[in-house]
Amino acid sequence: MKKIFRLFCLLGLPMAAHGAPQRANDFPTVDRVLYVQECIAAHPDAGRFEMTNKCSCAVDAIAKEIKYSEYVDLSTAAKATTIGGERGGYIRDSEKLQADIKRYKALQAKVNNGCFIGPPTAR
Repeated sequence: MKKIFRLFCLLGLPMAAHGAPQRANDFPTVDRVLYVQECIAAHPDAGRFEMTNKCSCAVDAIAKEIKYSEYVDLSTAAKATTIGGERGGYIRDSEKLQADIKRYKALQAKVNNGCFIGPPTAR
């Protein structure tokens, strides 16, 4: 254990309180940026600087709650509900995807509340 600790110290890598390496946050920067841009666009009446900070808070909170691969699955299902026709019907009829959408919306509501983000502005 001492060898591992020395290695992490030499490399300047962070250590968790119990001595194990901290879990790396696996959300790519580009996806964080896209989330923040979409969040800002959903709140056009709020100040851009204010929403940049609040939306950054939200994506950071999501990244603490779930892994990136899970975020992709949940957010894709939530966004795909707007697809019309037969392809959209598959998503709307799937119990598993509906559960994913519900979970994603609950997670968004939780982080929006924690980051003081109000409901999206109607356009």
